[in-house]
Amino acid sequence: MYPNKEAGKPRLFKTPFSRAYWLQAASEFKSLKTLLFAALMIALRVALKSVSIPIAANLRINVAFFINAFGAMVFGPVVAIAAAAVSDTLGCLLFPTGVYFFPFIFVEIAGSLIFALFLYRTEVTALRVTLSRFCIDFFVNIVLNTPIMWAYYQVVLGRHYAIFDGLRIVKNLVLFPLESVLLVLFLRTVIPPLQKLGFVYSGADKLRFTRKNVVFLAAMAVLGAAAVAVYALTR
Repeated sequence: MYPNKEAGKPRLFKTPFSRAYWLQAASEFKSLKTLLFAALMIALRVALKSVSIPIAANLRINVAFFINAFGAMVFGPVVAIAAAAVSDTLGCLLFPTGVYFFPFIFVEIAGSLIFALFLYRTEVTALRVTLSRFCIDFFVNIVLNTPIMWAYYQVVLGRHYAIFDGLRIVKNLVLFPLESVLLVLFLRTVIPPLQKLGFVYSGADKLRFTRKNVVFLAAMAVLGAAAVAVYALTR
């Protein structure tokens, strides 16, 4: 935990692995300001669920993840879990895209939780943003989502689902560097006014890409391009 230089200064934490961190996160449920903000984020996530930025053929960035990261950074992991569950349920009820399958709610929750663990009550840096996006693309969109998709196809649709879905893996590898850059730029824009309003306690001064960040993103971009090439050659 970062030491307080001034009495009464809001706490910042280096990691979420402390009792004080989780007590602070749970206390967000007692703040009317936080709950109203969470309700606004839920409404925006539901409204933007089907809005995306076209990148190439069959390759789009869903803009709702900006709101997901934005909200999780402000209200933390405990409220983020509840907000994700509500937004997923409302999204399915108001804008259904198929048969409702409850386990998909865990994908929504996991994404929100990861953003909160990396961004809530800490010094928000480009590295933290990049790592949060990587964890979601890999552990949530690929590792967690795969067995849920398999169960959905088997149980609901009665169809076969390939466990190794090359196209979905390639899309996540390709989009990760671009999503990371866009999210950093987005947070650099929204953090200063939020800081003035007392919603966040870290400035945007560390949301700059260092040489290590650039090298990491470049390596992932090359990996994504190679994955696309391999996938195209094996089709």
